Amino acid sequence: MLTDLLSAAPGTIIAQFSPLPSAPEDLVRYAQASGDSNPLHLDLEFARQAGFDNLVVHGMLNMAHLGRLLTEHFPAERIRSFSARFEGVVLVGQRVTYRASLAERTGDGFQLALEGLLLNGARVISGQAFVSAS
Repeated sequence: MLTDLLSAAPGTIIAQFSPLPSAPEDLVRYAQASGDSNPLHLDLEFARQAGFDNLVVHGMLNMAHLGRLLTEHFPAERIRSFSARFEGVVLVGQRVTYRASLAERTGDGFQLALEGLLLNGARVISGQAFVSAS
C-alpha cells in the first residue's frame, strides 16, 4: 500500500473498509470488554426515551473500526500516530464506510485524513494518522 501513497495525489482515497453493521450482541460484547455499560448502548427502551430510534453504537467501537482500516492496509510498525473526533451517532443496524485519504506527503511519511460515513453521507467520525515511509 505504501507504493499507492507514493503515486497518489493529495485527496485520493487510498483505503476503505465497510464492516457489517453493529448488532445488539456486538454492543454487549464491546461493553463487557471496555467497561462502558452506558444504557444507551444496551437498553433499547432507555435509548428510545433519550430520543434515539435504536441502540447507540459505542463511539470507541467506531474508532476501533478506523484503527482496523489502518492496520489492514499498513504495517503496524509504520503507523506512528492515530487520532479521532466523534462527530455523529451510529445506531445499531446502520452501515458505516470508513476511509483514509492522502492528506500530504512529508519527508518521512504520509499524513492521512480519516472518516466514517453513513450511507446518507453524514460523517460520524473523522481523524488523522501518520504512516512513516520506512
